[in-house]
Amino acid sequence: MLNRYLELSKVSIEFPTDQGPFKALDEIDLILKQGEFVSLIGHSGCGKSTVLNIVAGLYQATTGGIILENKEVTDPGPDRAVVFQNHSLLPWLTAYENVELAVKQVFKKDKNAAEMKEWIEHNLTLVHMDHAMHKRPSEISGGMKQRVGIARALAMQPKVLLMDEPFGALDALTRAHLQDSLMEIQADLNSTVIMITHDVDEAVLLSDRIVMMTNGPAARIGEILEIDLPRPRNRVEISDNVEYNHYRHEVLAFLYEKQRNPADH
Repeated sequence: MLNRYLELSKVSIEFPTDQGPFKALDEIDLILKQGEFVSLIGHSGCGKSTVLNIVAGLYQATTGGIILENKEVTDPGPDRAVVFQNHSLLPWLTAYENVELAVKQVFKKDKNAAEMKEWIEHNLTLVHMDHAMHKRPSEISGGMKQRVGIARALAMQPKVLLMDEPFGALDALTRAHLQDSLMEIQADLNSTVIMITHDVDEAVLLSDRIVMMTNGPAARIGEILEIDLPRPRNRVEISDNVEYNHYRHEVLAFLYEKQRNPADH
């Protein structure tokens, strides 16, 4: 396991505006180990999605940079897969065909037709969507669409899975089921994950570390909280755990005492 698998080094970014440059991020330093699950949390406008977009290669940092497995990240690539809050499936394709599109892009030289079919079905089974693989997005629920989005990302075998509030639009029960699925998958695959969330319970339940960001502009990392809870984690058992509640308190205190929402002022 690499201890410096993904490294964000002095990452700052400015966007041009009519009023002059707007500095969204100021010298973000973060190192992820291989197989680590890190959540980014902070108030709206603190640059969480901007961090994710820079790691994805969709934005270029103004200064500083990203190193993944000793190589600099300068543009998008299949070694980093993104799962958005909106599933972003193509509506005219079935669940199977949506995953197939990504698999063909990444593995067209490495897998024959039978291997591709097996791999697509394997990833849909991982997220418990094998029973609905031939349905189109309009025929399945929001939670099922999100499962297909996760299957599509996993099927690319990315080095890093980037998740931008992947469960934010779902009802509480569906969200809980998907969180449990994600924990199972991550345990099986040892994926390296960066996830943005606004949900404190979700962050504590899923993460190895929670990165708490200060309010923008020029957002920085305010605090990093190590979550030392044994895995596998059971949401019912953990809700009574003293340490779990201590971690929740730490994040809430950061968000609502140390970094009050700028909209409240």
